[in-house]
Amino acid sequence: MSRKHLLIALSVLLVALAGCQKEDSVSLNPRSTSLNAGAGSVFVGVVAQGAWTLSLEYPSISSAAAWASVNPASGTGSQNDVQLSYSANDSENVREVTLVLTPARGAAARVTLTQAAKGERAVDGNYGYDVAPMDWLELPAMKAGDRRELLVHDMAGGKYLNKGKSGTRNWSCYWDYDNRVSLWVAYPLNNALIGSGTRSDAWGLDPLLPASLQYAITTSASRSSEGYRRYYSDPIYDRGHQIPSADRLEYKANVSTFYPTNMTPQTGAFNSGIWARLEDKVRTYSKQPGIDTLYVVTGCTIEGSKTFVNSGDGKKITVPTHYFKALLYKGNSSATVTDGYMAVGFYLPHDAGIASRNFLDYICSVSELEEQTGIDFFPNLAKKLGAEKARQIETQTPDNFWKK
Repeated sequence: MSRKHLLIALSVLLVALAGCQKEDSVSLNPRSTSLNAGAGSVFVGVVAQGAWTLSLEYPSISSAAAWASVNPASGTGSQNDVQLSYSANDSENVREVTLVLTPARGAAARVTLTQAAKGERAVDGNYGYDVAPMDWLELPAMKAGDRRELLVHDMAGGKYLNKGKSGTRNWSCYWDYDNRVSLWVAYPLNNALIGSGTRSDAWGLDPLLPASLQYAITTSASRSSEGYRRYYSDPIYDRGHQIPSADRLEYKANVSTFYPTNMTPQTGAFNSGIWARLEDKVRTYSKQPGIDTLYVVTGCTIEGSKTFVNSGDGKKITVPTHYFKALLYKGNSSATVTDGYMAVGFYLPHDAGIASRNFLDYICSVSELEEQTGIDFFPNLAKKLGAEKARQIETQTPDNFWKK
């Protein structure tokens, strides 16, 4: 081989080797970049292909005293449960910390988080819970940075106290700040949780959010009057519950079902027709002999909606295009292959024209519902039963149990 050809071959080899040393593509995705003044923590998603390390930088000497920490500080590949913890800010000024992700190869990724001054709250968000610590079966998967937040209510109508503290969880919602509806409401259901009592009609604001982030939900009309349901600017829409009032009859738990975070603008015919019958059927499912718990996710599709209404205080609310329910049943002795679990979905167009139809016309598997909505339902089922059983449960053709 001539010297010229040897040099060409070496050049080609070097180019190929350089291609093998492709830089890692990395990014950081914190649940929120706005932190409250009090001590707390926020989960951060790391996207990386290879090994990486995390470090913290402070913008000035005056704030260099470490007031935040990160765990784990190193790892390999993508990870969603990195936790950045921070101490309380006793200063009258906001402060910042920058989280730096350094891969084994390639450029670092950086994101800056801002903590509110003493006595102040972060702007939007950080009023509820981060998603990572929750392993309840009813909760769908959630995404960081999507302008939605997980809020969890207890049976007394306030905020559920997690981490082993007293109280019983009632219902959770994924509140959308921009559209002023919850993308979904999730809750466990059985006779004990339904309880006894009557409808309270105690319309009021959700104590888990500032009033400025909600909308006024009350009306002066009496329940027996024509104007009672017609609260929104367009009179065809009702204040439609996601967790029905009848699913929580104990007084304080029932009061919490009348918060704006549980409402969507729903056409009256749809609300009192096919949707009401489906709600009744869900309660019937939950009362079957031998049942342990029915895990319920009720939600709506807002992507692509071009319809809005105003509330009584002039705030714009998106009208959903579809509604859905995802149900996970625990306690069926015939479902031995899947440890007694069964699941089903319903996906209904928000159309007054289907008010008199049978909701079974819209039955589907959970996997089919996931394709329609883009939501990952029951992600914690795989952690409990294993990936294969969870797949069988979510892909199964709806059992006759759901059709009786």
